[in-house]
Amino acid sequence: MKRFESVCWICLIGALGTGSGCIQQKADEKATSFSLTDSLTEVYLNLQDSILTSWNLMINDDNKKIKAMHYLVHELQVTGQFDAEKLKALDHRIDQLKRIRYTPKSMANADVVDEYDFASNSLVSELIVLAESHSAYAYNTTMQVLVEEIRTAEQRIENYRSAYDAVVNHYNKFIMVNKEHMKEIDNSSSVEKKPLFQMVSE
Repeated sequence: MKRFESVCWICLIGALGTGSGCIQQKADEKATSFSLTDSLTEVYLNLQDSILTSWNLMINDDNKKIKAMHYLVHELQVTGQFDAEKLKALDHRIDQLKRIRYTPKSMANADVVDEYDFASNSLVSELIVLAESHSAYAYNTTMQVLVEEIRTAEQRIENYRSAYDAVVNHYNKFIMVNKEHMKEIDNSSSVEKKPLFQMVSE
């Protein structure tokens, strides 16, 4: 009888040992799976944050340029040297820039970016030529500072666009390489590659 009990205990312990081994294996698999998804999600969210930061830096700089253009028009209006209606029309065109500016989605259409660039470049050139032709420009430091601010902001555009493209390139590669995991990482919508300024300009 005692021998039978001993055998039963051995069998039971063996069964429990096997069972706990299976449970541990499943737990390890689950932990590994969770770690991978969690890690990829963190990278994905960081990339999205970087894209947003890069975009905001670019747009904020462009907004400062537009504001400086408004200030310069106002400075020219105060002097009374140029036609008031012409300056008013110029100020209105500057107002239109934000309305026609590209977005992260609309920039996929090259015409949208080209239209904005043409309107912005034309206004910058026209405004600077007008300011520099002013009789008081040589000693009006306010005008000089505003012209320099506008000119340098115009030169920074390509740098901001290149920085944005670099981050978006990383993002696009990430979602392609991890295509099979994207539903686990972001199930809110269909994840698609984002357009680049480089592609638009080609």
